[in-house]
Amino acid sequence: MVILQHRRERRHRFNTARLAALWLRNSRIVIGNIADLARVDGIAPDAGLLSPGDGAIELNELPAERSPAQLVVLDGTWHHTKTLLRAIPWLAQLPRYRLAPSAPSRYRIRREPNADALSTVEAIVAALRALEPETQGLDAVLDAFSQMIDRQIAHPKAELGRRRNESRYRSVGNIPGIVLNEPERLVLVYGETSPQRSEVIRPCRRPTYWVAERLGTGERFESAVELPTSIDDGVFAHWDLPRSVFDGAPALQDVVAHWREFLRPGDVLAAYCRATADLLPSLGSDRDGCLLLKSIDFTGRRYRSLEETIAEERIETVEAGHAGRAGRRVANAVALVRHLYRIGNEVRRRRQSDEKSPRTLAGGS
Repeated sequence: MVILQHRRERRHRFNTARLAALWLRNSRIVIGNIADLARVDGIAPDAGLLSPGDGAIELNELPAERSPAQLVVLDGTWHHTKTLLRAIPWLAQLPRYRLAPSAPSRYRIRREPNADALSTVEAIVAALRALEPETQGLDAVLDAFSQMIDRQIAHPKAELGRRRNESRYRSVGNIPGIVLNEPERLVLVYGETSPQRSEVIRPCRRPTYWVAERLGTGERFESAVELPTSIDDGVFAHWDLPRSVFDGAPALQDVVAHWREFLRPGDVLAAYCRATADLLPSLGSDRDGCLLLKSIDFTGRRYRSLEETIAEERIETVEAGHAGRAGRRVANAVALVRHLYRIGNEVRRRRQSDEKSPRTLAGGS
């Protein structure tokens, strides 16, 4: 068993991969960033990857003679593991295997993305039960895992712990009222644009692929735009979109008409960064009225990208409703707004509760 652990997971207090490695005799953990994990040695020629996905074979249905001699397991958030799969070529070349859990995960501290999702240690145990059912001690390691979860849930939160958590989000006052009070009015937008010469003024740029999602209802807008010039294949790869998406794409003025039909009175457009907002004038929308999520300082830390914010703050991701990089960007923007709404209102409720609670005066009667 080879466990590839994303470097940001190694210091997490509920590191279930470490629990599995301490118990498994024939296992090792490799910790690092993408570049480190891309250079891992000691992978067997007949190794397999434990990961759900298209073409993955269910382990319980695998004949014994076809069992992999070595199993590679990815450890990290769901966002981290998807990133590793996309960025490390040799992982994509491994035969892929999946599980069919008979019961939901016991990992009640973290919310899993679906009913079949398991923690790393649970996935390893389930894999071994399918591949090597004679392995001793499987129940014991799950019991240890359950005790760890039960103790954490039962442990009362200290007042100091609550204050530390609140200080982590000391800048929640910077969260706009629209996010805290009326997030359903937000329409998250993102647009791809064709490469242009550096002397072209940014606000004059036009989208080549425009997507949006209305947070309150989940309604989506998606449209390719007729390409103004020839585009290299590398650009399509960067967008993670096939060239065929743009075959017969409507002209910009037609996209503008459809975009105006999609918008409703009271909608507030929101984009992660200025580059997307700069595309709005070409669509007939007000760039200056667009809420920029990147400007919301809710932790006191600065992140280079939306993806880094999602990873560092361990924000629960949502499934992309659009294709390509644009779809992932809008999905991450939706996840960020939901996170801001949750933590902002949690801190606000805590502060209101503190203000209403009776204060004990020092001294005797």
